Amino acid sequence: MQAVVLAAGEGTRLRPLTEDKPKGMVEVAGRPLLTHCFEQLVDLGADELVVVVGYMKERIIERYGDAFDGVPITYEHQCEQKGLAHALLTVEEHVDEDFMLMLGDNVFDANLGDVVRRQREDRADAAFLVEEVPEAEAGRYGVCDTNQYGEITDVVEKPEDPPSNLVMTGFYTFTPAIFHACHLVQPSNRGEYELSEAVDLLIESGRTIDAIGIEGWRVDVGYPEDRETAEAKLRESAEPEAEAEPGA
Repeated sequence: MQAVVLAAGEGTRLRPLTEDKPKGMVEVAGRPLLTHCFEQLVDLGADELVVVVGYMKERIIERYGDAFDGVPITYEHQCEQKGLAHALLTVEEHVDEDFMLMLGDNVFDANLGDVVRRQREDRADAAFLVEEVPEAEAGRYGVCDTNQYGEITDVVEKPEDPPSNLVMTGFYTFTPAIFHACHLVQPSNRGEYELSEAVDLLIESGRTIDAIGIEGWRVDVGYPEDRETAEAKLRESAEPEAEAEPGA
């Protein structure tokens, strides 16, 4: 399965960490955010990484070259930052099968494999990893509504008055049908082509999108303090493994 990584952002909210580098190159626990993403996607079985770059793209291309851990990398340039649906359309010509999509500013220690397995079962047209967050934080993300079967029925991007506290985490699987939906998206009030709008169009067309609840954790590294949170969680995750080694 191919994996698409969106990493074109400038990361203005992460300054001063992004004054001399793109957001995806900000280090967490000594490794760039994109390294964390690539490692997990390769572990999930990605046979190609398709990376959308933009701001300071040369830093990313020079760091990773044409392959990561033996998996080929294809780069596509998003010239203007016009939203996630716009970014996704830049890779349309490279993707011809079901694929994973990861936002390049997240750190996960979670059940990503459950999302991939659900997609491969052919029981859904897409699957999203979702989590419940404090109501005060929900407005930072795409907020979901679900039905009794665990299917997503509506998504609202960064609402001022969130209808729920269930949010998308930045890891998804899709069929190529998402590209057609992205072509139909109109600019939002923020002036961006929102992925959430494309998702709603899929739902309106009768497509099924399953919500997979997160088991574990993820950190959206949007502000400098988020990096510290991610590093602390990675240390906590590593401690049980270190304690288990002597008795192994």
